Amino acid sequence: MTQSADVLVVGAGIVGAAVADALTAHGLQVLVIEQDTVGSGATAAGMGHLVAMDDNAAELALTSRSLELWRDFVAEHPEQHEYSRCGTIWVAADEEELAAARAKAAKMCAYGLPCSMLDEQLMAQLEPRLRPGLAGGLLVHGDGLVYPPKSARILMDRARSRGAQLMAGEVRAIGDGSVQLSDGTRLSAGSVVLAAGSRCTALLPELPVVPKKGHVMITDRYPGFVRHQLVELGYIKSAHAVSGDSVAFNLQPRPTGQVLIGSSRQFDTTDLAAEPAMMARMLRHACSFTPALADLNVLRCWTGLRAATPDGLPLIGPHAARRGLWLATGHEGLGITTSLATAELLAAQMLGLEQSVPHEPFLPTRFTPLERARA
Repeated sequence: MTQSADVLVVGAGIVGAAVADALTAHGLQVLVIEQDTVGSGATAAGMGHLVAMDDNAAELALTSRSLELWRDFVAEHPEQHEYSRCGTIWVAADEEELAAARAKAAKMCAYGLPCSMLDEQLMAQLEPRLRPGLAGGLLVHGDGLVYPPKSARILMDRARSRGAQLMAGEVRAIGDGSVQLSDGTRLSAGSVVLAAGSRCTALLPELPVVPKKGHVMITDRYPGFVRHQLVELGYIKSAHAVSGDSVAFNLQPRPTGQVLIGSSRQFDTTDLAAEPAMMARMLRHACSFTPALADLNVLRCWTGLRAATPDGLPLIGPHAARRGLWLATGHEGLGITTSLATAELLAAQMLGLEQSVPHEPFLPTRFTPLERARA
């Protein structure tokens, strides 16, 4: 059995669905292959934050552009996405971290992102559940959140309304302009986009992508317990660690009144079982910032695998050695945030369109082993 399309997209998580949406908007015939369900995998496991990140100029450009796209995307029916523009407070535990918050504020303000420095008293007024004695923080007003599986399905439905097809199947091999499914089906296209997150390396072992396991917990309904997404400034160190296990304080108020609790990072495992020891470590750390959290009822915990690259930036662009193969993976903890800008940037590269964000920092060819693959 052979089927054809202009573009085959492997993976229907938030990135794959966004790519299908962007390409069909330009009139291309797209076939999406997903082995589970739309919005599964890391998309279903993620906290759904939409956050501007400024670890480097490329990351800030990609996240800020994606936030613009998200605001336009959710504007008509925000309730369908469970969208909330709650903002993020980056919490500074001491004067050193408060200085880091000021530096972050300067970069974001220079980029046109509205934010406000908070002293200890103002932060306590905004978030009275935080423990006394914290130095202050930075409120980034434009950040928000969505429920990622719903947003992925909305993107896929929009792509399908323009003619995109969705096929259930497991991709076992990728060739030049084709994929082979586990049942023997061969699909061909002018281009193939690999957007399968941490599963990408099962198909392309040469990719510089490693899985980072993360835990997330959700509580019963406690409306108003926190009003903003709360993140410790130490989160950045945890997010970019290259070895070892770590936790970081991250609370998120869901529109349901529930509270999401994150986050953890673990290397060298793909076992998705929830680990009580890691959950306890996360909760202890979170309670050190919000002591009243200890009185809440946690309903459940789940895990997922983030696809991470060595430099913390995703792979967006053509594979150096495989004709017709494009990559959209390696987003680590920013896949939800950057999905829309990733799709826009990939479509611009594929179609030779003007780019809203420079593509060079995200090209897969920046990693030498990938450049030499299959040479």
